[in-house]
Amino acid sequence: MITNPPARSPEATFLGHPVGLSVLFGTELWERFCYYGMRALLTLYMVKFLFVDGRPEHVLGYAAVKSAFEYFSGPLDREQLASLLYGSYTAIAYLACLLGGFVADNFLGQRRAVLLGGVTMAVGEFLLAQPALFFVGLLVLVFGNGFFKPNISTQVGGLYKPGDTRIDSAYSIFYVGINLGALIAPLVTGRAAGIDGNDPHYSWGFVAAGIGMLFALAINLAGRHTLPPDVRGRRLQSAEAHAPLTALDKRAVVALCVVALLNVFFWGCYEQQGIPIALMAADNSNLSAPFGTHIGIADVQSFNPFFIFALTPIIIAIWRWQAKRGAEPSPVLKMAVGCAFTTAAFALLIIPGFAIDAGGKPTWLWLLGAMAVLTVGELYLSPVGLSLFSKAAPAKLASLMMAVNFLSNAGGNYLAGYLGTFWDKMPKSHFFMMIAAIAGATAVAIFLLSFVLRPVLKARMEQA
Repeated sequence: MITNPPARSPEATFLGHPVGLSVLFGTELWERFCYYGMRALLTLYMVKFLFVDGRPEHVLGYAAVKSAFEYFSGPLDREQLASLLYGSYTAIAYLACLLGGFVADNFLGQRRAVLLGGVTMAVGEFLLAQPALFFVGLLVLVFGNGFFKPNISTQVGGLYKPGDTRIDSAYSIFYVGINLGALIAPLVTGRAAGIDGNDPHYSWGFVAAGIGMLFALAINLAGRHTLPPDVRGRRLQSAEAHAPLTALDKRAVVALCVVALLNVFFWGCYEQQGIPIALMAADNSNLSAPFGTHIGIADVQSFNPFFIFALTPIIIAIWRWQAKRGAEPSPVLKMAVGCAFTTAAFALLIIPGFAIDAGGKPTWLWLLGAMAVLTVGELYLSPVGLSLFSKAAPAKLASLMMAVNFLSNAGGNYLAGYLGTFWDKMPKSHFFMMIAAIAGATAVAIFLLSFVLRPVLKARMEQA
């Protein structure tokens, strides 16, 4: 008698994707809550509390760090020092992704690296709650981010087989998780720290960020069985485990490195949110909202992630409409469009910049409008970059190349810190003109190079 094979149970899905995406979504949401919750406080903490009224002398390593920066840049006031520290910290945090990616690819695997990074980041936030251990906490956070960030992004791509067309939308969904964490983080940590009152208690803000990281670890451990095998494990089982890179692989690696280099300038402009924009909200903006309400200083940091939710469906719909007509831009060309929108965002801020130069306090609605335009630029560049590096990178270098993508964040954040030192050196209108010009030049450069990079990256993705 012939019997039919047992029917296979349907694959559990999350919005039409493997259920493991929901685990990575939740893990990344709370990790970004941790990161952005701390970031929303960092500049104000240094400028308004840690570096004033004799407190710096009690911070372990303060004199050495300040002397090191002044050796290269000359005397620094506390705003300039805070700007350089902010840029250096965020840059090194992304630079550490190279170490985390290399270790995961060759020793730990992505799963263990994510857990190690998460535990380390939680410890770093709790160390920041002690002012004397400020620099120790930042150093611990650097290593935690380096192990966590590239490896969870690589795991998203690992959920799909080569050629699965769902991967682009998967990274868009994942990016929503990033920005949901970024949206709620300033609202929670800003209020926990009491930065809008007369007696802020920043330590509680850092504790709240650390608790968010513990939530991320709990979600990851609970859903561990739904996550993809480590790239290293899959590679060791394949016949290509020790195969050298092909000529196309090498060209693709070079092309991806060029993309990462150009993106440095985008992130250098984009990350002005954390330094001059934060100071503009605190010192130069009228935060009184219509109908007698009032927004908090840290709430401005939630504008960008709010628009991620509002605009992501619109941008995806535009791409689908273009794809049906065979007119969807290539990933690199999308990045050029992203830089063009970034130019427009900072060009818009030139107008309130003139008002500030004249001694006025323009309404916060200017920041709201500029962040809406900047978010369009981000959506055309950041999730597109994650997807591009996931699809075009050789499998044996998966996490390492994702780390190279984050190198552009590293360089961009350091550039942002350097550019931020000009905030109190030049008229605000001129400052925004400078940022807009840098973004505009980057848009042109990416557009021109797209004609060279696109064929190589397309060929590599078709081979995968």
